[in-house]
Amino acid sequence: MKTFDRITYRPGLMGGKACIRGMRVTAAMLVNQIGAGRSIDQVLADYPYLEREDILQALQYAAWLAEGQDVALVQEP
Repeated sequence: MKTFDRITYRPGLMGGKACIRGMRVTAAMLVNQIGAGRSIDQVLADYPYLEREDILQALQYAAWLAEGQDVALVQEP
């Protein structure tokens, strides 16, 4: 099972969606930005508190979900 260390979830945060490092930025938001044609550098300029690895891991997470693989997310308290 793949483990993602930058993708977390908390039931009370963003409706329990997969978020980036406990922030109010969902993995889906980042994947949608890239899917809409924005570059990683453009997304990083819009979200200066994110790191390149956050976006790359969000893309990896989306790929694992698309393949129907089991993934483990870090649950925050």
